[in-house]
Amino acid sequence: MSLPNSLPFVSVIVPHYNDLNGLDACLNALMAQTYPRDRFEIIVGDNNSPVGLDAVCQLAGGRAKVIHAPIKGAGPARNAAVPHARGEILAFTDSDCIPESEWLSEGVKAMEHADFVGGAMTVLVPQDRAKNGAEGFEMVFAFDNRSYVEKQKFTVTANLLCKRDVFTHVGEFRTEVSEDKEWCLRAGDMGYKIGYAAKAVVGHPARADWEQLRKKWQRLNAEGFALFKQRGGKSLVWLLRTWALLPSIPLHSIKILTSPALNGLDEKLKACGMLIRCRLWRFVDGHRLLMQ
Repeated sequence: MSLPNSLPFVSVIVPHYNDLNGLDACLNALMAQTYPRDRFEIIVGDNNSPVGLDAVCQLAGGRAKVIHAPIKGAGPARNAAVPHARGEILAFTDSDCIPESEWLSEGVKAMEHADFVGGAMTVLVPQDRAKNGAEGFEMVFAFDNRSYVEKQKFTVTANLLCKRDVFTHVGEFRTEVSEDKEWCLRAGDMGYKIGYAAKAVVGHPARADWEQLRKKWQRLNAEGFALFKQRGGKSLVWLLRTWALLPSIPLHSIKILTSPALNGLDEKLKACGMLIRCRLWRFVDGHRLLMQ
């Protein structure tokens, strides 16, 4: 890919909590970007990691500036890092993610046609063994960011680029709601245009087991319900959405069984089992949220 002679300066914002191995891999991937190294900086917002700020700074070395982010949560960690950013463009990813080498180049290129963009997401799984049920489920259903951007007008914060002045106008990420969706919808309400960058790719590891998957959906359900109520959603609509989870099971089982992302009947049946378990859990949890 050819790059223009005059490139905007980019600040990459990475929230982090107590995952030095993941952060190291993320920083290595950022250091391997095709975007010129003198045209971007990396800022890590450390969320009070138990290993201590010194350990995070030592691991980052000369690759990134580390900022103490005392308020719990990835959103507040991003918010704490942004005031230290010098970039015309802010690029957000997560410390457990692996941006591909063209991520910044392609993301910045897409910014020519939008005020903020979301790129493609891939699900990372170990390659030396068969996928378990949670991994197979995530391979088929996790991070359909193209659909999020084009149909729902939001992008996950693991792969979000925006103009600095847009972020300043829209404001910080909010807590206790689906922060990525809420921020993007707020930006859209203000008239800013979202775009999709198909070649700006970030990889995210699949949840490794049911417990990790359950914790993910417990957080997503709670934040999604809070955002739904914040934007004036009616209880009956939430209830209908919750009941729609049940007929989605056979429909999405077909999607698993025909998915080219999974190898062999064993992987597909395990993923179907995880689909059933996850949807039934979300069905119960949806009612719990409505009654609390």
